[in-house]
Amino acid sequence: MTRWQDEGSGPDHPVTPSSPHPLIPSPPHPPTPIPHPFILTPVQHHHAHLAACLTDNGVTERALGLIWDGTGYGTDGTIWGGECLLGDAAGFERVAHLRPFRLPGGEAAVREPRRVALALLWQRYGDEILDWEWLAPVRSFAVAERRLLGTMLTRGINAPVTTSMGRLFDGMAALIGLRQKVTFEGEAAMELEYCARRCDEAAPAYALPLTPQTVEAPYLLDWGPLLDELLDDVRAGVPAATMAARFHAALVECGVAVAAAVGEPRVALSGGCFQNRRLTEALATRLRDAGHAVLLHRQTPPNDGCISLGQVMVAAAQLGRAV
Repeated sequence: MTRWQDEGSGPDHPVTPSSPHPLIPSPPHPPTPIPHPFILTPVQHHHAHLAACLTDNGVTERALGLIWDGTGYGTDGTIWGGECLLGDAAGFERVAHLRPFRLPGGEAAVREPRRVALALLWQRYGDEILDWEWLAPVRSFAVAERRLLGTMLTRGINAPVTTSMGRLFDGMAALIGLRQKVTFEGEAAMELEYCARRCDEAAPAYALPLTPQTVEAPYLLDWGPLLDELLDDVRAGVPAATMAARFHAALVECGVAVAAAVGEPRVALSGGCFQNRRLTEALATRLRDAGHAVLLHRQTPPNDGCISLGQVMVAAAQLGRAV
């Protein structure tokens, strides 16, 4: 619980920043009785990431935040994770996000990247992909399992919508053939980063264009063309290291394109995906070359270890108080 002292002689009011996620319980009242008003302040997950990165750099002005991670409850009730937010601790605007896709089985898709791969394929190409046994994630399922997952995706049953960049990493790792199941979150993404290191040449980026849209955010990070090109490489027998490197390069170029489209001089990088050294260093370099001031985490980690700091800063800004 955080306490701020009101100006003047009034008592201080306890404030608890909290996650608005319906499955993460927040206390409806303080754990012990107190005589003063109790203020519960919901803070959106990715907004907290942005605020934490700004605070870590001593910045109070607004910035473009590329907030890329695995899971965070969005203001629209879907699972966010490939977010581009313009704002500061007091508020934000969602200016771009990853093209949405479904997670068949919900949490099961986090444990099985092959489910994410199947969902991406299904959304792009339809039911025919259920017979594409030339792809590792498809043939890893029994025929009956594929049909069941196809039905879940078609009907939207236990298949929540997400814009998660972390899950996109998982899906790519499965399609390349690196890992179909994981024992901890981020395992597939780590293998994808390690695999890319084995690429000795400068691999051209896959296409990951910004598509204009009018609902929710001005721009969509469209992974559809990326998937088309990656499957061409799989068919051609391109080495996994080259495909992994091309995927990383695509994210870098897309991040630079978002920054150029938004036109904000400061760009903050936060979220678990930026524990990926290859992605972070390459994107930061390209952004600086383009004239942007890049804000990276210093005293706090880019993953959810920074969330509590961000929540405090957002709650303070929204309540008009200094910390």
